[in-house]
Amino acid sequence: MGRYTLYSIFLVVLVFATALFFTRNRWLPHIPVPNLGYVYQRLPSSFRGDMDAGLSSSAFDLSANVESGDSRQGLDDRGKREVQKIMQSRKVGFDEARRMYTEQRFARNNIGPDGRPRDPKFVSFS
Repeated sequence: MGRYTLYSIFLVVLVFATALFFTRNRWLPHIPVPNLGYVYQRLPSSFRGDMDAGLSSSAFDLSANVESGDSRQGLDDRGKREVQKIMQSRKVGFDEARRMYTEQRFARNNIGPDGRPRDPKFVSFS
């Protein structure tokens, strides 16, 4: 009898943990987390940090932004992550990764690599 009880408890805990895992987006934000101070705060993005991360080149130069004291937040965080992911996975440089990222975004928005819309109703007058 003890063996079945142990198996039953294990099964209930497993099902409960699985349910918690798959519903974590609903309940996790409601858990109070104490303020841990500056240690876990996200550092603000800046053009200096972007340059230090290798996200600058002669064709995409951020040094003018740094030298002029540009107070903006830097490059788009989502775009930076995607470009860095391409750089790491495909072993390419920043310019090539940026080109590939731009072409991927163009393709998602039904735009050709040359910058023209692929919409069959598109009319252009040159």
